[in-house]
Amino acid sequence: MIGRIAGVILHRARDHVLIDVRGVGYIVHVSDRTAASLPPAGQAVALYTDLLVREDLLQLFGFPTMLEKEWHRLLTGVQGVGSKVSLAILGTLGPEGLARAIAIGDWSAVRKAQGVGPKLAQRVVLELKDKAPAVMALGGDLTVEAEGAALVEPDAPATATAPAAPRAPSAAAQSAQAAADALSALANLGYGPSEAAAAVAQSQAEEPGAAVAALIRASLKRLAPKG
Repeated sequence: MIGRIAGVILHRARDHVLIDVRGVGYIVHVSDRTAASLPPAGQAVALYTDLLVREDLLQLFGFPTMLEKEWHRLLTGVQGVGSKVSLAILGTLGPEGLARAIAIGDWSAVRKAQGVGPKLAQRVVLELKDKAPAVMALGGDLTVEAEGAALVEPDAPATATAPAAPRAPSAAAQSAQAAADALSALANLGYGPSEAAAAVAQSQAEEPGAAVAALIRASLKRLAPKG
């Protein structure tokens, strides 16, 4: 199983990228969103991958984070959702937007993806509603961005290099971590996974950059008994 590819981009297209890994070119299918975020040809890139194996076909699908790859795995487990439809959904919503749509039951957001009709959108939301909280809770751990790796020839002389400075977490990683921490706190307070996930998703939709404490407070207000 090929779980990750790191190499140099030879060619970029709207829905796939050709990556050279030590002389072997791999075609990796990606979403529109991922394609737009990739560096230009000639630069290093790394993607987490999922290998589709059929009797007459082998296809690689690439994702910038483990979180997005996990959502792809869940989506393709829904009847009627193949790999290309999954990429269309992720390209339209992104992993955070998909988690939010499923948590609050917003099938119309899923419907916006190309190739997704209303019945299929409703099925996605219905079948993944109970699975979304678990992925959201792990989001901080799964949002690990694949870093481009420089390729070094085996016979090249080793040179001392200064350790690379740690990269600041991306906005997506910070958002996923905040949601995961808020869900953990609400679970400790006794709230069910589905209701907690919906409250966190709605709170993040209103204030995307909210810190954990603010996200918990906003979610608790939504969960408070009305009356």
